[in-house]
Amino acid sequence: MPVAIITGASKGLGRALGAALAERGWDLVLDARTAGVLEETAMALSGYGTRVEALPGDVTDAGHRAELVAAARKLGGVDLLVNNASALGAEPLVRLEELTLDGLRQALEVNVVAVLGLIQETLPLLRAAQAGTVIDISSDAAAEAYPTWGGYGASKAALDHLSAVLGEEEPGLRVWAVDPGDMATDLYTAAVPDDDDPRPTPGSVVPAFLRLLDERPVSGRYGAPALLEER
Repeated sequence: MPVAIITGASKGLGRALGAALAERGWDLVLDARTAGVLEETAMALSGYGTRVEALPGDVTDAGHRAELVAAARKLGGVDLLVNNASALGAEPLVRLEELTLDGLRQALEVNVVAVLGLIQETLPLLRAAQAGTVIDISSDAAAEAYPTWGGYGASKAALDHLSAVLGEEEPGLRVWAVDPGDMATDLYTAAVPDDDDPRPTPGSVVPAFLRLLDERPVSGRYGAPALLEER
């Protein structure tokens, strides 16, 4: 069975993508900071009959990242790494003049530095896989300028560039930075708590990710809404 590591997998997009992969027979290594919610998710996804390893922890912790890779190795390797865990830098979001430098550092640490650390840990296993793949979850804020989204957007823009360079350096892999589009998630609620406009559920964008996995286009940046429109 193929094996995927998914960070930030206890709820939202991470859980929805994990469920879709489990339904397809993938074994999973799941990460999140909240142990109780993660364990509930793992139990639910194991109902598909696949092996699910749930490891609570913080992706900025090098020891935790090593544990994730070790768990995947025991399951058979790493075919897919989904870097979904994210930090806003401020909750709710604030203008740049109010953004603390510690908040910006946190966004960069979670959204960029920890991602590279996990990629470095998994590269040997990804290279050995038949179809090694990295999916880095990006954002529209990485490409567009929205007030109060400066710190988060800057971190995701850095992630986009990291993904693009990795795609050039690792031609045997697929490396996709994917903007999932607007979604109703706890992250968005934390970012803009006063915005109660209806948004798509995370599960509604999962078919875009499955399309990428099925069709395996070249490494690059993709938008889930556009992939869904083309179906």
